Amino acid sequence: MSHTAHIPSHRKPRPKSASKIALRAGVAGGVLSTIAVAGAAGPANAEPVTETIEMPTITAELQAAVQQSVDATQQVALDLELQAQEDAAAKKAAQTAKKAKEEAERKAEAKKKAEEKKRAQAAAQERASRDSERTTLSADTSTSSNATGSAATVVAFLKAQLGDAYVMGATGPNSWDCSSLVQAAFRQVGIDLPRVSQDQSVAGTQVGTSNLQVGDILYWGGAGSAYHTGVYIGDGKYLDAANPGKGVVIQDLSGYPASGAVRVL
Repeated sequence: MSHTAHIPSHRKPRPKSASKIALRAGVAGGVLSTIAVAGAAGPANAEPVTETIEMPTITAELQAAVQQSVDATQQVALDLELQAQEDAAAKKAAQTAKKAKEEAERKAEAKKKAEEKKRAQAAAQERASRDSERTTLSADTSTSSNATGSAATVVAFLKAQLGDAYVMGATGPNSWDCSSLVQAAFRQVGIDLPRVSQDQSVAGTQVGTSNLQVGDILYWGGAGSAYHTGVYIGDGKYLDAANPGKGVVIQDLSGYPASGAVRVL
């Protein structure tokens, strides 16, 4: 056995290894994270070693993300506000346009009614004037002629239609063509004449145009193929539904001599 076996060693006992780690992390506003490392690799009474590490990358990215989220929220709110303003303006414009349209339509309708009323009044005045004229003409059946009896009745009816319109195919009471007027006049005395000029030109006894009597039917064109008829009312005049431009008028035979005449009275 060694003589030093029981002699305590003069070397200091090696302290056991120990390590201590502390980690501190903070976020928001540039908080620093600190890692403290203490190692006992040296003597037991060695001072601890401390090291501080910054983590700026994490903090900057988080701040950027937060700011981006805030900006996006503000932009959405702004877009919604602008959209609401646009919708309100469009609604107001539509209401204004609707009111303007309704007002224009109301004015147009009022103008239309006023014009219709004015036309109706003018037509009523014209009818009243014509009726008055017809009454006067009906009472004066002997004017420009010595017609009596049936002939006077025929002439009176014809004169009562003066001023009526000429319309091809019309049969009264306010518009006529030439043959319908002649037919209606002779119907007043119970004579039923054919409807068209061709047939009326051969409906009675043929007479010469130099020996006419009041009430004779005048025709233009050939007998049986006449294209126009009228009635002789005396003094070289006749009454007929002339054409669309003249209507029912009294005319002078010298200006438009008839081709022939027939007598039915």
